[in-house]
This record gives sequence, structure tokens and C-alpha cells, in this order.
Amino acid sequence: MSLPLIQQYLPGYPAHVQAQVAQLHARGKLGHYFKQRYPQGHAIQSDKALYEFCNGLKQRYLKNAPLLDKVYFDNQLTIERQTLGLNTAISRVQGGKLKAKKEIRISSFFKTTSLEFLTMIVVHELAHLKERNHDKAFYQLCLHMEPDYMQYEFDCRLYLLSLVVDKHPASPAAQLG
Repeated sequence: MSLPLIQQYLPGYPAHVQAQVAQLHARGKLGHYFKQRYPQGHAIQSDKALYEFCNGLKQRYLKNAPLLDKVYFDNQLTIERQTLGLNTAISRVQGGKLKAKKEIRISSFFKTTSLEFLTMIVVHELAHLKERNHDKAFYQLCLHMEPDYMQYEFDCRLYLLSLVVDKHPASPAAQLG
């Protein structure tokens, strides 16, 4: 696994953490880590179930946030495009008034992951209802909704990295460089 690839998926993490990830991969233990830590998937497979899941978290933690008009799994959001979730407000004029409809789109990729990873991305997108930027207040809100948010985000990044490496393994000569 190349260092630039690790840096792409783990930007901002210390060099020693990135080196540990490379060692785990080199020993073939990265996949085992995920199977052991996140052994089960989840039953949220439809857009309706995803909406109910999102709305439940929103009602519990963000009662004053705007209502969600639509929540759905989106096949267009992919690892390759490096977009796993989107929070949008679509503005329309209705009867002389400007109405904003709030939508959350979650990559269909999360249908096959653990509930923890789905929770992490939903919490992330819900936090954008209150905090637009990825700043301290944003991450504090994420941690309020999911105390293990940071660990799930890190593990999800590792999982995505392992999928990309498994899908496009580099040649042994390329790994040395």
C-alpha cells in the first residue's frame, strides 16, 4: 500500500498512525480487524427505513433543526467520487414565498456496511443541519449525537482504504517506491 494512498484516506492523521495502518495491511490483518470489530450488517435497506432512522436521530438530538423533507440512498455517491453523503437545501418559490426543502442523501455503499458506519455518516449529515463547516462546533455536535463518532469515522476511512486497495492492488514493484 502506497503512502500517498494512505495520506489520501487518512489526511491529518499523524505519520505514526499512517505507518501502523501500512503495517496492518502488509501483514494482511486489516480485513480481519473489520470482521472482528464490526461483524454484523444492519436491516436498513430501504429509503423509508433510512428516513425513519435519520428522523429518529434528528428528533432525539436536533429537535429545533429544520424538518427533513427527503432522505434516501443514492447510487451516484461513490467511493471513487469521494462523496459518501450530502446534505442539501433545495429552494423553490411557492406562492410568492421561498421554501427550502432539506434533503440528505447517503451513498448506497452504506447498505452493506455495519450499523456503526451508517450511524456515523447519518450523524455527520445531520450535524450539517446546524453547523455548515467542519469546525470544532461541528465535531462536538457529532460527538453529542454519537460518542464514538471519531472512532467510527477513522474505522470507516480505514475500511474505504482497504476496499480501494483490494479492488486495485498495486504491483510489488509499485509498492516499493
